[in-house]
Order: sequence, then structure tokens, then C-alpha cells
Amino acid sequence: MAIASGLVLVKVTAGKEKQALDKLRNKKGITHISAVLGRWDMVIDVEASNPQELADLVVNKIRKTPGIASTETLLTTAI
Repeated sequence: MAIASGLVLVKVTAGKEKQALDKLRNKKGITHISAVLGRWDMVIDVEASNPQELADLVVNKIRKTPGIASTETLLTTAI
């Protein structure tokens, strides 16, 4: 059961969308990827067992993926 979850907003280098999507698709902790139009190119749903694991997923796996230009992470919370 995940206790840390969030959304990662992703800007992709032009022309690298398919390559980046293929690399991200099967990474542990990524539960869903949506291609979107607008300021961001993808929205990635992420889950981890703790905040540090979530940070590792974003910083060391998503951001280091070829074609990823930048990210912004939104941590989810109960209201």
C-alpha cells in the first residue's frame, strides 16, 4: 500500500515524446501516464511506500529519462 503519492507534470523535448513514454511506461512506482496538451506534455501518477522513495522515483528515474526536459511534482493529500 502506497503512503506517498503524487502527480508529476512533465515537459518533454520536442520530438522525443514517444521515446520518453516508452522508457517511462514500465518503471516501478508509475501507475498511469497521460499525454496532455498545453504547458505540460505528460501527467504521471506516481506512488511509493514513503516520501523518500517517491523523491527517488522522480529525481533519479523520471528526470533522468532521455527526452525529459523538466518536471514539477505535486504531492497528493486528503482534504
